[in-house]
Amino acid sequence: MIYIAAIALFFLKYLFQQSEKAINVIIKNWHRILDVKLGWINDFDRIITKYVKRLFYIKYFTLLKVLRGHSGTIRSVKFSPDGLKIVSTSEDETIRIWDLESGKQVQIFKGHSDWIYVAVFSLDGNTIMSCSQDTTIRLWDVKSGLELMQLRGHLNWICDVSFSPDGNIILSSSLDRSIQLWNARSGIKLRKLVGHLGAVMSAQFSPDGQRIVSSASDTKIGIWDTRSGDVLKVFRGHTNSVTKAKFSPNGQFIVSCSYDRTIRIWDIETRNELQKCEGHSDIVNDVNYFSDGQTIISCSDDNTIRLWDVNSGCEIDRLTEHSGWVTGIDISYNDNIIASCSSDKTIRIWKKGLPY
Repeated sequence: MIYIAAIALFFLKYLFQQSEKAINVIIKNWHRILDVKLGWINDFDRIITKYVKRLFYIKYFTLLKVLRGHSGTIRSVKFSPDGLKIVSTSEDETIRIWDLESGKQVQIFKGHSDWIYVAVFSLDGNTIMSCSQDTTIRLWDVKSGLELMQLRGHLNWICDVSFSPDGNIILSSSLDRSIQLWNARSGIKLRKLVGHLGAVMSAQFSPDGQRIVSSASDTKIGIWDTRSGDVLKVFRGHTNSVTKAKFSPNGQFIVSCSYDRTIRIWDIETRNELQKCEGHSDIVNDVNYFSDGQTIISCSDDNTIRLWDVNSGCEIDRLTEHSGWVTGIDISYNDNIIASCSSDKTIRIWKKGLPY
């Protein structure tokens, strides 16, 4: 039986060369149960089954294509609602839309006077919204490329911007330490949330739109009530600036990433830190959940993209094709495609599938 188990481990190591941490967890548990005289092989089988099911069916991704056109570091990349296009922003002060199938640029927006951090599609895919170091939020018509509206009110660089789940509210966060909510139709400011003691690096709505999660350079993560603007909870644990914080698909958990090189998963109800994923060797710039809530993806200044199993905290895949900092990532609605962007001035498209 030990001989068979050794063969099984060798086979797992062969299949999952980029998942060494996960395999080590299996080996550690195997060693533990070897000390048990009765029933150890059944325990071993359960461990193997658990991890193989998670690893084999999860997201192995291979490089599909590389998109080039920006002349500066690309700061963000986001899919359109139908998954057929992506929008990118850059330090070259442009926003560009790309056709995913052909890899060709189909639209360019110019008007911001400084680096552009984030751009996102509206729910119907007809409008782009962007934010910039020039302290403005701008809305653009996708077809014509024309600017539709400017929102002014932040006093410093705007780090993040997003639509509410119903598309009626715009949410923004800034180096001015504030979070602001705006009417998406009129551009009128609705509310200003203040509480962080440093730059608010990200802000996102919960899936139901009732709460907001924010992350800041003060090392804290906040949960806010959308209606009242009150702080509901504060999460502490990161030891440096928290670059991103996002809700899980079911709204019960938060995933965050930081300058401290860690990714952390939090239970919102209890405020407990459930996982600390370690492996990146530099600042972690972005993180997100896959739609199943069981897998997260991260990117870092260490030039890598990594996938992690939520339950074990194990790294299960690593993408290493970028030659510079990986500054942003996004996942298509069906979880089959990843888009990433980098200081190497490229966007890379990754497709789910084993590399053979």
